[in-house]
Amino acid sequence: MNRRLLLSASALALLAGCASAPVPEDYAAEKPALDLKTYFNGPLTAHGLFTDRAGKVKRRFTVKLVGRWQGDVGTLEEDFLYSDGKTERRVWTITALGNGRYKGTAGDVIGEAEGLARGNALRWSYTLRLPVDNTTYDVQFDDWMYLMDDRVMLNKARMSKFGIDLGEVTLSFYKP
Repeated sequence: MNRRLLLSASALALLAGCASAPVPEDYAAEKPALDLKTYFNGPLTAHGLFTDRAGKVKRRFTVKLVGRWQGDVGTLEEDFLYSDGKTERRVWTITALGNGRYKGTAGDVIGEAEGLARGNALRWSYTLRLPVDNTTYDVQFDDWMYLMDDRVMLNKARMSKFGIDLGEVTLSFYKP
């Protein structure tokens, strides 16, 4: 019986190893193609929420955004209004590096964000300095954006610290 258990465990481990995390190239053929310079140009609105790792909604918010580009450098102003009345502002400077690659900085981002777009998707990775109560935490974001059409983009971002999942941010962007 131990042999059967060992074989079953080995088979499960092999199957688990076959599943792999998505990469931007998985979406290369998807349409419409996402170009940040086009989508994040002008005013937008987003609605979002943060769920903890158990899936419970902990915070809801809306974001008013305005994007402006000069050549390959863009500024994206984000003004957040949370359901508890608190506000927050983040201003991104995003640079298009060519071939679907982007880098970005913001006042509360540690170092540079790195992005890669393929097809209708963008994977954006960065470390955010996040204020919680009277302290701040540096948390990693694995941020995925999916362009649905010329007006709507969906966004899912996993937050972690030391490799431990903290929760997820979900957003729906709308471009008038």
